[in-house]
Amino acid sequence: MPEVIINGPSGRMEARYHVSKNKQAPIALILHPYPQFGGTMNHPLVYELYHLFVKQGFSVMRFNFRGSGKSQGVFDHGIGELSDAASALDWMQAMNPESKTCWICGLTFGAYVGMQLLMRRPEVEGFISLGAPANLYDFSFLAPCPSSGLFVHGDNDRIAPHKDVFTALEKVKTQKGVVLDTEIIPDANHFFDNKHAEALAAVENYLNIRAMAAG
Repeated sequence: MPEVIINGPSGRMEARYHVSKNKQAPIALILHPYPQFGGTMNHPLVYELYHLFVKQGFSVMRFNFRGSGKSQGVFDHGIGELSDAASALDWMQAMNPESKTCWICGLTFGAYVGMQLLMRRPEVEGFISLGAPANLYDFSFLAPCPSSGLFVHGDNDRIAPHKDVFTALEKVKTQKGVVLDTEIIPDANHFFDNKHAEALAAVENYLNIRAMAAG
């Protein structure tokens, strides 16, 4: 799990990167929660998601958005952070030229940024969005959503209630063959405190289903 420094649009970005021994392994980018509220790549669930993707055979990166940890720059309300994520994905693709599959996994604010990146990068094959803040940000940009993915939400999320996610998803159009799945974790809050195992199990199950479907 070596530390790497990426040249981002706002200066240096601090990251952790695991490279698979399989040169054709899929790549995954993990995006962290709200920087304003202390969210970093070292959030416990981000750390656990990172290692889950490693276990699933991916080459994986998690990094700090601008202004978080050792990353340079200042918080930019999602606009600059989208550029940060795009730069991180560019770096991973350059380091893994034989990889043909790309996934994005985001937690809360990271889910919002990840979904925007998904719309701009047609090579993204799948996504996981945990605690997507559909009540805080307009998700109508998913028009149409180009890739299948999973929304994981806590049924006790008072920051971004799951009913708002369902309302937003009902309005989302998808490209042909794209399926948006949902998984509600009982008694879980916005950050899945004390419910990490359940959230991780939902993600792992979904990855296994997608892997089997891909043959």
